[in-house]
Amino acid sequence: MTRVLVIEDYEPFRRIVCSMLRERPDFQVVGEVSNGLEAVDKAKELAPDLILMDIGLPGLNGMEAARRIRTLFPACKIIFLTQESSVEMVEAALGLGARGYVVKIQAERDLIPAMSAVCEGGKFVSSAITGHAWPDAEGSPGIPARAAIQEARVPLTPEKVEATSSHQVQFHPDDSSFLASFIHFAEDALNAGRVLIVVATQAHRKDLFEALRARGIDCAAAAQKGRYIALEVTEMLAKFMVNNMPDPARFLRAAADLVEAIRKENGDARISACGECSPTLWAQGNGEAAVQVELLWDEIGRRYDMEIFCGYVLKRVQREQNSVYARICAAHSKVG
Repeated sequence: MTRVLVIEDYEPFRRIVCSMLRERPDFQVVGEVSNGLEAVDKAKELAPDLILMDIGLPGLNGMEAARRIRTLFPACKIIFLTQESSVEMVEAALGLGARGYVVKIQAERDLIPAMSAVCEGGKFVSSAITGHAWPDAEGSPGIPARAAIQEARVPLTPEKVEATSSHQVQFHPDDSSFLASFIHFAEDALNAGRVLIVVATQAHRKDLFEALRARGIDCAAAAQKGRYIALEVTEMLAKFMVNNMPDPARFLRAAADLVEAIRKENGDARISACGECSPTLWAQGNGEAAVQVELLWDEIGRRYDMEIFCGYVLKRVQREQNSVYARICAAHSKVG
């Protein structure tokens, strides 16, 4: 039996993971930890065979915790279980000696196969990690118990296999600067013939609509053709937020439904989206949820070859939250 230490700061997700493992006779959960410093101490105490490790941990991030654990116990096998899905992050994790890398949105499908592969001496990298070949790592195309994640996939047409997605963010001192950036992004998208999705407050949607009309863009006509889609941010958040955190399967399902509706009406037209889901969450004091939603939007951008723009009006208290700010920046391809 493989003795497993689970290191995850988000308690509901940790509970789900532990529940999955307790259904398996070949795995024994010997401990649960919620921060990086405690993880190192618990690894010393328990000497587990396998560690499941998040990266965004309080106290000490998962990368540094893994480095310390590997120094103390080089035989201990580590699988990162995280929202982070960049090639660079996988390379860094494997460079530390981790044997596996599972993206949380594919945990239901990939976690057990990853653990089995690693326990047998192999490596495993989730298929969500694109843009690089992992010749010595297994992947599992298996079907999850719930098909929500797999159903959320809308295949790209052959001419769109070459992804040109982008995920930009800008930070602003006031509302007028924020609105100006949205106007510029929306105007460029509509003039280029792209479908525009706007997820914003009622006030911002009204101001944006009027500003675009003043610039000669007929948003009403675009809306009738399904090329201008304006959504209320609180209603969008309600589709996927559960216990103050985003549910990945619900998020991907909502995004897939939206993309499918657009493609029924506009074929393979490029899609641009601007919004303030994460900014709203951070302004409400929920920085961790804001980061996780940005990572999910990043996945959507790559999956559907979309151009995504996020705008933040930062309060003074937010400017002091350096870790949240850094993680939000890291979730974007361009910071302005």
